[in-house]
Order: sequence, then C-alpha cells, then structure tokens
Amino acid sequence: MDLRPLKSIETGIATAVLALVDREGSATHPYCAPVLNGDRRSFAHNLTDFADFIHLLVGLHGQVPGLIDHAAAHTAEPAARDWLLHAINAFTEERDYMHRLCVAAGPVPSTPGQSEASTIIAQQSHAIEMLAQSERRGCALGTAVTLVLEWQVIRQILDVGALRLGIEPVDCTLPGRADAVALLDGLPQPERLSRAIQFGADQLLVQHRGMWTLLKTRAAARQSAH
Repeated sequence: MDLRPLKSIETGIATAVLALVDREGSATHPYCAPVLNGDRRSFAHNLTDFADFIHLLVGLHGQVPGLIDHAAAHTAEPAARDWLLHAINAFTEERDYMHRLCVAAGPVPSTPGQSEASTIIAQQSHAIEMLAQSERRGCALGTAVTLVLEWQVIRQILDVGALRLGIEPVDCTLPGRADAVALLDGLPQPERLSRAIQFGADQLLVQHRGMWTLLKTRAAARQSAH
C-alpha cells in the first residue's frame, strides 16, 4: 500500500497550517465559539451585535480587490493557480452575501468609543492588505488559504444571522479543507515556502482574533451604556 499521500498530510505544510487554524482560529475565540455550539444567547442571535459584526467583517473582507485577489497577484507558484481562481470566483459570491446581510442588518450600532474602534479596524484592514501583498514568497498564499479555512467558521455565523434576519442562506462554493491540504502539500520545494506560508497564516489569525476581541469589547460597552 502506498502511504505517501498520508505521510504528506501528516508531515507537510498543510499540517502546520491546519494546526494553527485549529489552535488559534476563530472557532476557539470565546466570543465566536458559542455561536458554533448552537447557543441562542450568542451574539449572532442579537441583531444589534450581529450588525456590528457584519459591518466590521465587510470592512475587513468586503473590499474589491480583496485579500485573495491580492494574493493571486503576489503568488508565483503555478500549482496554486487553479485553487486561487476557484477561491476568487467563490469569494465574489461571499462578498455579495456579506453586503446583502450588511444592508439588511442596518447601520453600525451606536457604541461608546466608536472613534477608537474605527482606528483599530483601519489598522487591521491595512495589516491584512499588507499580508496579501507581501513579496515574501509564500506569505500571500498562506494568508489566502487561511482566510478560506477560517471562512468555514465565519460562514456558519453569517448563516445564523441571515436566518435571524429572515434571509435564506446561499450555498458556499469556496474550496474546502481537503482542497487546502491538497494544495499546500502539493507545492514544489516546500522547504522554501513553509515558513512564509505559516507566517501569513499566523498573522491573519492574529487579525481575526483581534476582530473578535474588539466585537466582544464593543458588545460589553453597549450593555454597560444601557
């Protein structure tokens, strides 16, 4: 029996990236995790908190060109081309879905410390853009792959909010986890790319955790104001 593909999954770049996402990704953040566990008291069931979330998310990932578009322009590996094209096309649909939910959710909720929050959001957006446009070989690709992996969690939250708003969720056509494994472990010269890919992955997760922490802080500020 040929065990090389299994060994690749166990020891390749994909393992490191998936471990990062599983350990540091959105699903582990205390503000996000209750939604995934079906807690109806979670922020996604509160239209004010969900409106805050969707506006912030659009600020980070609703722009054109977006992270994956930039990453495609800064990735030289031919082996990643098909995956990136698939992700670009699918994320166009996700962007439309985000904007639709943003309109339905209404304006950004009034929250103490709005100016400081706007500064933080702008800094996060800039950091993500820099990662996606990094000239360090592999960094932009690692950032794009991690966004798609993270989106599996974010999409669950979008769908909860959509149903709360009376909107039927649309199908997500982004590449799946198995596609990410195949892409990362199929890259040539992995020893030259691994550290940069992991750096891009880690730094995007830092920005996402910052997003959840900011949302949690803002929700607490609104509760205190009442």
